[in-house]
Amino acid sequence: MEARDFVRRMWVLMWTVFVDMLGFLIVLPLLPFYAERLGGTPLMVGALVSTFALAQLISAPLWGRLSDRYGRRPMILAGLLFSAASYVLFESASTIGLLFMSRFVQGAAGGTVGVVQAYVSDSVPSVDRAKALGWLTAATSAGVMMGPAIGSLAASYDFIGPGYLAASLCVLNFLFGLWWLPESDRGKEARQQASKPKGATREAMLEVLRHPRGSVGSMVWIYALGMMAFMAMNGVLALFLERRFGITEETIGWFFVYVGAASLVMRSLVLGPAVRRFGEIRILRAGSLFMAVGLATVPFARNILEFSLAVICIPVGTALLFPATTSQVSMRADPSQTGLILGVQQSYGGIARMVGPLWAGALFQHLGVASPFWVAAGLMVFVHGFSATVSDEDPAPPPAREVDSAVLPTKES
Repeated sequence: MEARDFVRRMWVLMWTVFVDMLGFLIVLPLLPFYAERLGGTPLMVGALVSTFALAQLISAPLWGRLSDRYGRRPMILAGLLFSAASYVLFESASTIGLLFMSRFVQGAAGGTVGVVQAYVSDSVPSVDRAKALGWLTAATSAGVMMGPAIGSLAASYDFIGPGYLAASLCVLNFLFGLWWLPESDRGKEARQQASKPKGATREAMLEVLRHPRGSVGSMVWIYALGMMAFMAMNGVLALFLERRFGITEETIGWFFVYVGAASLVMRSLVLGPAVRRFGEIRILRAGSLFMAVGLATVPFARNILEFSLAVICIPVGTALLFPATTSQVSMRADPSQTGLILGVQQSYGGIARMVGPLWAGALFQHLGVASPFWVAAGLMVFVHGFSATVSDEDPAPPPAREVDSAVLPTKES
């Protein structure tokens, strides 16, 4: 693929995921407040977050297999329509049951994350994959940074319901992708060649269980356990800020803006050079350590300034851990099963996203506001220790190629 075509595809894909994440984060910070307004408890808030993960768990391998068979582009576009429907349900929910339904539909749409990653894997040489994934998650980080502020403003001024606003963005994004997003080259080949036997997804899932220290399995476990700790924090963060500092739905968005800005800087300016210098394995180890430090120190914050200093370690850690881990999974997978294996990774991530908020909500409700953060920090200490036992399979840097000049500007994932 020529450098110009590569850049065009990446920018279109980055815009697509940016707007999708913008809509997602318009809604997410408001979820605990909507739930409490309908009579929900902290444990129920955790269950709402977990419902998203359950649906993602169920749908991710299916999205992956469908993308291997029919191409990446149709599945990405279908996910956008599912997201739009979920946001309409969210805004119109008058009962906890409807709120749960909206989260399930949104989680089903979220199962396309592996498809987007497979699109990048189709289009980028393996040695540049972490950098390209960095571009992609830099775009999602921009959505993370801007979405919560827009959601809080929408809640404050009531010019349009936050859910309806997010749904409108998804529909516009669908139309944009329909017009501008091409199919990936290997996605076209997959549509012609891929024919996975029945049970392929189940067998791939079991392989990770049978060989947790295997080439692919070890990376999937690092990703899943890191995601569990991260989502445990996310499940109770708004409640923590409300209890400790009196934060409301009109102000919660600005905390996400701060965290999203830190993540954007890390992924767009730091990740690529760091991977080139230290390699992906060392980078993901450093990410797990940063996350452990951030999670352990957040409960000690006595004011907003101290909280801001402690929490900054978490986006730094996730920016290092998750893109490098996903890149390693894609490089270690059989090329004909990239979509399937990345879908399996997202399934294990989905289990983590489901379990983490549940135990975090239970701990928050029964053992105190600090307990979920400390347990999550302990989990990340374990992840860091486990990552130290993983073999380094980073490829040697190749000679400079034409496409490298397209990858060197900022924007990481």
